Amino acid sequence: MEDFTTIDWIEDAIVERNRRLRIARDVHESQRGPNGKITSRWLWSQARRAFEAAQTWLIVSVVGALIGVNAAVISIVTEWLSDMKMGYCYDGWWLNEQFCCWEVESTEESPCDTWHPWSTVSAVRWFVYVLFAGLFAFVAAHLVRSVAKYAAGSGISEIKCIIAGFVMHGFLGFWTFVVKSLTLPLVIASGLSVGKEGPSVHLACTIANLVASLFKRFSRSHGRMRDVLTAASAAGVAVAFGSPIGGVLFSIEEMSPTFSIRTMWRSFLCALVATVTLSAMNPFRTGKLVLFQVTYDRDWHFFEMMFFVILGIFGGLYGAIVIKFNMQFAAFRRKHLANHAVAEAVVLACLTAMIGYFNRFLRIDMTESLAVLFRECESGGDYENLCQTSVQWPMVNSLFLATVIRIGLVIISYGSKVPAGIFVPSMAIGASFGRMVGIIVKAINREYPTSGIFAFCTPDVPCITPGTYAFLGAAAALSGVMRLTVTVVVIMFELTGALNYILPTMIVLLVTKAVGDMLGVRGIADEAIRFNGYPFLEKNDHFYDVPVSYVMRRDLHTLAADSLTLEQLETFLDSTSVNGFPIVASAGSSTLVGHIGRKELVHALDSCRRYVHLPRDARCVFVPSPNEEVDPLWSAVGVDDSDEPVLYATAVPGVIRLWPWVNQTPVTVSPRLPLEIVMQLFKRMGPRVILVEEYGALVGLCTVKDVLHLSPEELDTPRLSASWTRQGGFDGALEEMRGGLDGALESVVGRLREWQWAAQGWWRGRGR
Repeated sequence: MEDFTTIDWIEDAIVERNRRLRIARDVHESQRGPNGKITSRWLWSQARRAFEAAQTWLIVSVVGALIGVNAAVISIVTEWLSDMKMGYCYDGWWLNEQFCCWEVESTEESPCDTWHPWSTVSAVRWFVYVLFAGLFAFVAAHLVRSVAKYAAGSGISEIKCIIAGFVMHGFLGFWTFVVKSLTLPLVIASGLSVGKEGPSVHLACTIANLVASLFKRFSRSHGRMRDVLTAASAAGVAVAFGSPIGGVLFSIEEMSPTFSIRTMWRSFLCALVATVTLSAMNPFRTGKLVLFQVTYDRDWHFFEMMFFVILGIFGGLYGAIVIKFNMQFAAFRRKHLANHAVAEAVVLACLTAMIGYFNRFLRIDMTESLAVLFRECESGGDYENLCQTSVQWPMVNSLFLATVIRIGLVIISYGSKVPAGIFVPSMAIGASFGRMVGIIVKAINREYPTSGIFAFCTPDVPCITPGTYAFLGAAAALSGVMRLTVTVVVIMFELTGALNYILPTMIVLLVTKAVGDMLGVRGIADEAIRFNGYPFLEKNDHFYDVPVSYVMRRDLHTLAADSLTLEQLETFLDSTSVNGFPIVASAGSSTLVGHIGRKELVHALDSCRRYVHLPRDARCVFVPSPNEEVDPLWSAVGVDDSDEPVLYATAVPGVIRLWPWVNQTPVTVSPRLPLEIVMQLFKRMGPRVILVEEYGALVGLCTVKDVLHLSPEELDTPRLSASWTRQGGFDGALEEMRGGLDGALESVVGRLREWQWAAQGWWRGRGR
């Protein structure tokens, strides 16, 4: 938690309000001359107003275009590196197999003449495949460890925290962008069971941060920067799935803690520009935004609902299993593998390559496997006899093994110290399971065509489309691990364009959500936030009947309003490490008059020293005197780096006026206020600290960390809202089941002993 700097959204809003008022005042003072004469000052003010109004939309558009270019380049490089493991192009080493064999019929067994495999010997090809996988993973992990540690992982968890108001310095920096852009294609090409969609969101936000930071209006306003980052996260998902509307919904459902129509429109524009840019670059030369984009023109039947429910149950169980065991492996990684990140990545890549080479669905890239599994058999989808009836059961076995093996690989690979997402791996797992179910249902239909459930099938027309089962299975797995619903429905609809499959998709995802809710599963991004200890309040954190006095800090470091000298203030700052100080009326008093943060206080003193000499015995004043005229724009926190407030604060000799940096209206609550309401204040208003007053006297303060440090074990059971996770999750359920079984067995054994004794007594009685 200590790596984060908390943003006080209330203070940030006041700062932004004061800036707007100053601009409005300047514009008002620069009206036209006499008789409406147009002056140069008036023209400048109008131009400034127009630029201020258009600046946000311009930045969002530029960010979207850059995100689209970055996504296209990463896709092209990823395809080339993935094919390099299998061979090279004789006509040009920079061409992947698709472009090398453009408009030429080729298969893996018999490629075109210009594509040369590394060897014709299977063992040598396997060795080269594994060697390249390990080499790619080594380069990626080494760059991350030595240059930019924040380039590792997905980044969605951290972006959620940043948008919520917690800044990690360097996480959205230039080197993070460069290293993640270079290493992401290497990681995907290495064959690790990770995806590029989560890292795409991180890269999009780094682009937004770098571009917006060039403009002073955004670099000094956290609120405006938050809007741009939210819009960029939407564009990141949009280019990953070719789904601009899905990206906007993702930013609302998953990333943004508060809903804003203004932010939604900016997200829409950013996602639209990014998608149009990606479409113009056409990285796959197919006219499609993503490799696995398909079109379904065949309808579904109502009897298939029972099989769709099976896919939904699988999605919920998959999410619970992966999240549970991935968190356990993350704990193992932190304890035992923290100093061996590069070796871990290389071993995982080599292990994945060695195992996956012998399975037709694990050997190819995951996005390519999705494209294969989504296809209809009647439109060129017969990849390695996938649609042949004669090999349907070996194909089912291959798909089942691919599902099970990839689940295990995702559990141990996601979270390694390389760029790693979980969107596409989950979709690939769901697609392989769904295609397996589709093949089984189609085989049953073929074996019993006159059965009652198949009575609605039209004769001489394929009744079952296994590709749609793969499509629905992918949606279920993605929803199960991310705990998204509406976003996934829209993404899958935009991928297929099939309006008639919205209803099955919604049913599958509702079943997935119901299973996940029953098991008390949170999304893997939320679990990662909790595991890493990030200061983030979740939507479902509730502590009933607990007052704020239960968690508030009572040992306070306060500042007297006007009795401290500069020397005493500096000594006080050196002796404390807290991030903020309540200001009381006088020494020994508990009457609250304001609050100032450590960062603002240090900045104020440094700014004053740049303009005037500050004697050590100068008196520090944190409140204006009663008869002092105060500019309304400087009467509350909201001072920027302009000269006016600095000079104004140091105008009187021997007195340092610090009250322009003081929040004179901090958020205060009663100590008897329920903690649940205090949590709502933190979520909706976003203060850095909430002060606790009782009958006008300061008695404590509360921060987000104080709430998060409150463990459920410290509370009485009736006060805590029950949930599957807080009751121990799977471990708790297994303990309860084990206890119940032990009790049942003891009861059965006791009853058998009673029967045995009764039988022995009856036998003895009969013997007599």
